[in-house]
Amino acid sequence: MEIRAAVVGIGNIGTAHARAIEHGEVPGMRLYAVCDNNPERLLHAAELFPEAKRFDHLGALLADEAVDAVIVATPHPSHAELACQVLEAGRHVLVEKPVDVRLSQAEMLCRKAEKSGRVFAIMLNQRTDPIFRRAREIVRSGALGGLKRSIWIITNWYRTQHYYDSGSWRATWPGEGGGVLLNQAPHNLDLWQWIVGMPTHVRGFCEVAKYHRIEVEDEATLMTRYAGGATGLFITTTGEYPGTNRLEIAGERGKIVIENGTLTHWQLEMSEREFCFASGESFAHIPCQVETFMPEESGDGHVGILANFSDAIRNGAPLISPGQDGLNELTLSNAAYLSAWEQNREIELPMDNERFNALLDERIRQSGGLKEAVSSAPSGHYSERWQVKW
Repeated sequence: MEIRAAVVGIGNIGTAHARAIEHGEVPGMRLYAVCDNNPERLLHAAELFPEAKRFDHLGALLADEAVDAVIVATPHPSHAELACQVLEAGRHVLVEKPVDVRLSQAEMLCRKAEKSGRVFAIMLNQRTDPIFRRAREIVRSGALGGLKRSIWIITNWYRTQHYYDSGSWRATWPGEGGGVLLNQAPHNLDLWQWIVGMPTHVRGFCEVAKYHRIEVEDEATLMTRYAGGATGLFITTTGEYPGTNRLEIAGERGKIVIENGTLTHWQLEMSEREFCFASGESFAHIPCQVETFMPEESGDGHVGILANFSDAIRNGAPLISPGQDGLNELTLSNAAYLSAWEQNREIELPMDNERFNALLDERIRQSGGLKEAVSSAPSGHYSERWQVKW
């Protein structure tokens, strides 16, 4: 079975997806069509993908019964709406991250996907990285015991003003729906909850235009609390250089630290909670073993998720990043925004989606609107900036 795939939105990442499929990097999948409402991009696509059909709107694309699956790579606020149209037309769909800007829209999409019987995936490509998969295995196996704390400092998403000026939709409330939490950090927010689980409470501090001439946040800090008593801290920005990528997770039976491409695991011989009250010493050391893990490869990235999407359609393979999983990281960013917009109050999950939507709509109304972009043709290659960086 060969899947005839279409890519909707052929900007930077969409063109890279199309190129990977066109070059045979995704088993069982062929690039059948591309779609974009920008005539210049369609002309560029004609040069890059001469065998692919070209459409200027999704309705025309879906009217072609030969299309089996669609990859949505448009600006964030349109993700859920377009994906719903794809599912309603009976096609499989993979959505770029985030699944949408609004949790309410994302939840509506997930309900539709569940009823459709079609394969619904999201491009959370960093889940293929062996180092994060190992961290998840350790935590979920109980090797750390009850969790105490997790801290992720992910400040190496550096971006220049030129980057923000390169797209009319970038860093605007109507065009992108947010800043670093919606564009760069969804990968890390997803991995964070994928490894340690979802919190019960979120407090957010989002700094708007701290380092750039934009109208959304380019720095954010999340403080979280969990049902078992653990706490969490998440710090990210596009305005620091050099940045840091360090994840530390502490539990009753040890801790893990991921930094510089290495995972270090300290395994205590007994629970710290037990040792604390059993020891007859004031300044005691708990015996422990230390193991390090440094994978030689960084995972299959975007192509790995595309290949898994193809395998799920053709063979029923389990998805690495099911579309429904996109709800969790979007919940974290939506809750952080709502907290920041309401004097940094703590938000209990599940959150008030209607309140969030009203405050987002207010910011969209007050927005300066889409801006003139620096024109450049998409390269068609997966950029280094989309990979895990240490």
